[in-house]
Amino acid sequence: MSKPTIRTIPPEAVEHLRAADPVMAGIVQRLGVIEYPVDPDLWRSIVGSIVGQQLSVRAASTIRSRVAALGGNGFPTPEAIVGISEEVLRGCGLSRAKTSYVQAVARSWLNGELVPADLAKAPDEDVIKSLVTLRGVGRWTAEMVLIFSLGRTNVLAVDDLGIRVAVQKTYNLADLPSKAELHRIGEPWEPYKS
Repeated sequence: MSKPTIRTIPPEAVEHLRAADPVMAGIVQRLGVIEYPVDPDLWRSIVGSIVGQQLSVRAASTIRSRVAALGGNGFPTPEAIVGISEEVLRGCGLSRAKTSYVQAVARSWLNGELVPADLAKAPDEDVIKSLVTLRGVGRWTAEMVLIFSLGRTNVLAVDDLGIRVAVQKTYNLADLPSKAELHRIGEPWEPYKS
């Protein structure tokens, strides 16, 4: 099982963001080197994204750790998830709905409905279309997989409350930006919207 790695935003992305948007230039200047985790294990990433839906980062991390502890080699396989009782998964902190979603994804994985190698090569929108067919996986979850598992650099998750709040504060907006406004603000960041 592959382990998550830390990637650094490449210099060409930093320079592009700096030149494209004065607000981003200030952020880049203030933060310096920007790193983010990428987990190439698509299975673990999908399950982790489902676990993290509508939770604080801290709560999601705690529950992910509990689910991971159910696996013999650091994370339960799809075969293992299918065999784990709802009671045990719920004991990790998963809601009844998320328990059913994780088990449904495991069955889809085992049935060959999800082919990691195909998803890794597919364009972003095709990956999203494929993942949102799974019960419990919406656009936000698919975008998190694109960014934090497939390492895609041009995904702007406009449904992410954390991003919307950060943009509101950073751009001194009176209200949370709408999806359309966030797309407009993020347009200059292309091809480094992630």
